[in-house]
Amino acid sequence: MSADAARYAPRPSLVRRQRRERIAWLVRGLVMALLAIVFLVPFLWMVSSSLKQNLDIFEIPIRWIPDPVDWGNYLDVWTGERSMVRYFSNSTIVVVATIVGELAVVTLAGYAFGQLRFKGQNVLFIAFLATSMVPAQLMLVPRFMFFRELGLYDTLWALILPGLASVFATFLLRQHFASAPRELGEAARIDGAGEGRIFWSIYLPMARPALAALAILIFDSTWNDYESALIMITDEAKYTVPLGLTRFMSEDGTVSMGPAMAGSVSSLIPVLVVFLIFQRHFLRSMARVGLR
Repeated sequence: MSADAARYAPRPSLVRRQRRERIAWLVRGLVMALLAIVFLVPFLWMVSSSLKQNLDIFEIPIRWIPDPVDWGNYLDVWTGERSMVRYFSNSTIVVVATIVGELAVVTLAGYAFGQLRFKGQNVLFIAFLATSMVPAQLMLVPRFMFFRELGLYDTLWALILPGLASVFATFLLRQHFASAPRELGEAARIDGAGEGRIFWSIYLPMARPALAALAILIFDSTWNDYESALIMITDEAKYTVPLGLTRFMSEDGTVSMGPAMAGSVSSLIPVLVVFLIFQRHFLRSMARVGLR
């Protein structure tokens, strides 16, 4: 072998390291594929069961492709006596109001904690974070009594108002605004811009990925909130989707599994659609927060 060929030949240590990296990449891929299968199997079983008659759902071995396909479960969910159209409407109202209200509140709070300077800022922020250690279940009874005194019990407002303040959302946006260059705001102040104009025109557009990520998280938690609706809502006309699914359970505790599975699949579709639309912003925001 010539001197030039020996100089450019791959070193044995480099070859071994590349081989180890390929093996590690392959192992990670297999592990992730197995985890994906584990998480997908219950969802696939739910979709398959929603297209079966009740007697065929629990047959062993599982028949993944329904034969025959029964769309009657979805007709029962959307057009039958137990139609969930009203429940989807109530959940949509609660989710939209919560997203708009919470983003407005936590964006201003995050900007104040991240960009402004005032006396006692750090102490106030730490005290605010400490409230997250109080279990949410511990606040159900005080919240119930509070809304009953205000006359808001058994209304959708009892589900909307508690979601307008979030420690996690405020912390996420505070981290985002704290990492934004302060020189932009200082330059705008020198030019005579007010604090509101600085927030609206400079810093808020920079927070779009974080806001999109928060919108997904708020949508998911609010749409699937069963506990609060169970405590605060008694009028069936005001049921949300999670409570509406309980109507497929009879008084003796038996569940009409076909319509229940069809209702569950229908309730998941909005969540999947919202995530697919905003997933790019969600992943970008989570990556940026993780680097801080």
